[in-house]
Amino acid sequence: MPNQPLRFGIFGILLLACISAFGQTPTPKPTPDDEVIKVDSRLIVIPVSVTDANGQAITGLTAADFRIAEEGRQQTIESLGSADVVPLEIALLFDISASTDPMFRFEQETAAKFLREVMRADDRATIFTIGQTPSLVQSRETAEKAVDAIFRLETTKGATAFFDTVKFAADHLRRNSPEGRRRVVVIISDGEDNFSVGVQKAQRAAESRLVEKGPDPEFKKLGKVIVQAQEMAKTEERQRVLRSLQDADIVHYSINPAGSSYLLNKISVFGQENMQRFSTETGGTAFLPKFLPVDTKDQYQNSNNRRQNSETLERIFRQLANELRSQYLIQYYSESEFPANKFVKLDVAVPTRGGARVRSRQGYYVKN
Repeated sequence: MPNQPLRFGIFGILLLACISAFGQTPTPKPTPDDEVIKVDSRLIVIPVSVTDANGQAITGLTAADFRIAEEGRQQTIESLGSADVVPLEIALLFDISASTDPMFRFEQETAAKFLREVMRADDRATIFTIGQTPSLVQSRETAEKAVDAIFRLETTKGATAFFDTVKFAADHLRRNSPEGRRRVVVIISDGEDNFSVGVQKAQRAAESRLVEKGPDPEFKKLGKVIVQAQEMAKTEERQRVLRSLQDADIVHYSINPAGSSYLLNKISVFGQENMQRFSTETGGTAFLPKFLPVDTKDQYQNSNNRRQNSETLERIFRQLANELRSQYLIQYYSESEFPANKFVKLDVAVPTRGGARVRSRQGYYVKN
């Protein structure tokens, strides 16, 4: 019996431990709605163009010249790279559909000249065409090889998958261009879309719903219903493409060969709005030149109009080159906590230079 007190002592200790454990209040686990992303090391990249009132590049700025606010909260700049030291990654998208045919040769010539003038040895260009399906013509090459690819392009009479091609180009740059480079997309198109996958699906779904109803008075509204479905799908596609541009840290530029004639129909207006939205949100420019007709019955007038149109295109590409030469690449680490997929608003300013014109992305999406 001498060991009995010891056995009871050990049993008592274990009993007290069990009672203590069961008596504790369990810590509740956070629900999905409560989850936030810890972003101690989230690197934010902001391409910024700074020009004076005349559109000329303002160079020589330092990190001390810039002010960046994220949802109103001041941020600390980690690094600042200027255009003369940060390589350029440019994607050039040519619309080869019938709607851009009259000006196509001039677009090729001026785009080729632009690449030769703006690109340096370390810069790379990728060429895409906008047609029935996205097409990668030339991937990440020097100026001369990219120019060769441009002059090999030919127009078609097919449909236009505008949204699919822009997204395809943005995703391609994000996956294939090295980090720390200035990513730019330049699109020569009217921005119209009638063949992207999302638009086609919406049309087929609308047609199926009407066919199921059978021949009744509502069936006569087939065309109107399909158009409404397409418009809704295009709005959704626009947002999807914009998200891809933002996620790839791309600045979007566009040149609309349609000129003022884009106002003639609703589809053309929506096409220009697409490109304007992409440019505004990413810090680029949507150029809408007033091109003159080159397919009139008067050959002398056509020749004169071609010359003026060519000069207009050259001015646009010179302005675009100035913006790229005035571009800085700002990087900082955000220490804020935001839910996944939230769009975080940014404000970039250069208070040390009065009258400076600053172009930058409007914000970014918090990634999972």
